[in-house]
Amino acid sequence: MKKALMGVMLLVGMACGVSAQEENVAAGRTNAAVDFADSSASRVTLYTPGSSGDFLGASPAGEASGAAAALPASPTPQPKYVFFGDRDDYRWQLGVGLEYFRFNSSAFDANMWGVNTTLTYYTNTWFAVEGSVVTGFGPETFNQYHAKIFGGLGGIRIGGRRARFEPFGHAQVGGSHLQVQTAEGSRNALMAQAGVGVDFRLHSRLSLRGEGDWVYTTYFSQSQNNFQIVGGVVLHF
Repeated sequence: MKKALMGVMLLVGMACGVSAQEENVAAGRTNAAVDFADSSASRVTLYTPGSSGDFLGASPAGEASGAAAALPASPTPQPKYVFFGDRDDYRWQLGVGLEYFRFNSSAFDANMWGVNTTLTYYTNTWFAVEGSVVTGFGPETFNQYHAKIFGGLGGIRIGGRRARFEPFGHAQVGGSHLQVQTAEGSRNALMAQAGVGVDFRLHSRLSLRGEGDWVYTTYFSQSQNNFQIVGGVVLHF
């Protein structure tokens, strides 16, 4: 009985000693965990639906790129000077060419060479108004005098301006002056012409031109049906 009682008291004493030792160790131990407010996790911005920026937090670069994407893209400017195309910026055309004019009449016939000058203004991409000055000097003589003709005409032109080859048709009417030594002297008469031609664009401001026209005149109280051929250059401005 005494041995059993002594054994119980010994166990109780050992338990009290172990408990005191654990309390002393716990009192001297420091907490290794960092407070949440001081940790990097507290500085993370979580994604909120409807907010702008990246998924884990908006950055200045992300906001700038988002604002730039929201702005509409500016249209690409069209080149003003093009090799061929609509060329709405070049509505004026000045054509200068060498002209062959065949004149037939009851009084005399003559092959005349001269200069043909035409100024054209396009009101849109296919319709234009124009004026022409016609000159011709004949190598043949009538009563030992050279025949000369001068004319001024105005009218319309129809032709495309959207390709490198630019065909056109035109019609003009005006007056002319024939200078030749006849019994009746120099004469003035009606002159009208209609024809077709084509311009070949070499550059945005320069083309080659070929043209053929029927020419009507009323000299010597008669009607003359003549023709002319023109070859030259065209300046666009």
